[in-house]
Amino acid sequence: MLFSRATLSRTLPFVVYILFLALNDSLASWLQPLVHEVRWIYGIRVLVVASLLAWFWRDYSELSANDQPTQSRLSSSAYIISIAVGLLVFVLWISPYPTWAVMGESQHGIGFNPLKADGKTIDTLLAISRITGAALIVPVMEELFWRSFFMRWLQDQDFLKVNPAYIGHFAFFASAVLFAVEHSLWLAGLIAGFAYGWLYKSQRNLWSPIIAHAVTNGLLGLWVLYTAHWDYW
Repeated sequence: MLFSRATLSRTLPFVVYILFLALNDSLASWLQPLVHEVRWIYGIRVLVVASLLAWFWRDYSELSANDQPTQSRLSSSAYIISIAVGLLVFVLWISPYPTWAVMGESQHGIGFNPLKADGKTIDTLLAISRITGAALIVPVMEELFWRSFFMRWLQDQDFLKVNPAYIGHFAFFASAVLFAVEHSLWLAGLIAGFAYGWLYKSQRNLWSPIIAHAVTNGLLGLWVLYTAHWDYW
């Protein structure tokens, strides 16, 4: 199923998102004469990914309200657990980390700064686009890729038939490690990968890690705006 539509629908939005990140500087240089505010590249990135998710939405059986043979419905207690895990990951994410737990750019790098030219006033539209992308689009995109596709694919290449509850140790740990590598705060990313993976295995419903991921990113966005720690963006 490596080149199937099921695989494509869960990998393409993620790959496009990563390509935008990799080509960010080149895109900024190219768009500078056309777009006055190059920080809107993030908004464009999110819009493209959201469009891909919408295009493939009918393929995401794990997000359907109908009962699926490999997943269970999300109970009220599962919602509470998911929110609690998201809150815990947020707290751990903003905790201080030693230098060895930071990969690539410094934890105190530039990040995404939504301030206007005066350096004091927040550009509301930029801030909204950033939080919306981080809290609503990215969790769906990443959980579809890392948990629904990759973690199950490591267990069995015919991943759609894999019940999350029966995902083995290798698939669980390997997917969390690679998820961590995606983040400069790799230790925080590793903890998040374990937490979201555990939710998917224990609740057998992809909405559980999506909710937790959304809570983490949403709270992080509000915290960044409140504290001006742009380096976390």
